[in-house]
Amino acid sequence: MDWTAETDFHRLAPDHRAELQRLPVRQLPAGQPLFHPGDRAEGFLILLQGRVEVFLTGPSGREILLYAVEPGETCVQTTLGLLGPGTYSGAAVTATDCRAVMVPRAAFLRLMEASAQFRSLVFQAFGNRMADMTRLLEQVAFVRVESRLAAALLHLAQDRVVRATQGELATQIGSAREVVSRKLEGLARRGLITTERGCVHLIDPEGLSRIATADVT
Repeated sequence: MDWTAETDFHRLAPDHRAELQRLPVRQLPAGQPLFHPGDRAEGFLILLQGRVEVFLTGPSGREILLYAVEPGETCVQTTLGLLGPGTYSGAAVTATDCRAVMVPRAAFLRLMEASAQFRSLVFQAFGNRMADMTRLLEQVAFVRVESRLAAALLHLAQDRVVRATQGELATQIGSAREVVSRKLEGLARRGLITTERGCVHLIDPEGLSRIATADVT
């Protein structure tokens, strides 16, 4: 099966595309760790299906979701680790069942040197991901927790219901669980949401939208 047809790598020269086609497609179950802080990048993951989440963990154990990798996207930390001597500072785990191909370090470096098209695809995806990370830093630095929480609730809701713990919401917005708990209580007192264990019901999405955009100029 030609898995490259599912990706932008189908545009590579035939010999370089054939090299990638020979790599096996891996089935990764949800919840599988892919790397930990201090690990060395051993390969370049091409995600065909599913979602991988990359986290940073502080000394207190608090986590922040740095970014998520979906099909067509790349992991900044992996690219940096393959192109330089550094190790991972974050951790990655499969958020869903995934299909992926791992390009070994040696093959990745060879293709980066030999194929301008491969190099262009890698750096284009790298640039897009860096832009996402810059937006995350702007959100954490300049947008109030209440606004970030309201935006996350609207984004995660399905049929006006968010199924996530307070800890998971805190990780999503780069805050602490205790802070999220207080903000949820405040939103509930204002009649915007109701909460139960592991679940948030959106009562007034329009009101949440106004809060989510209050810091946007």
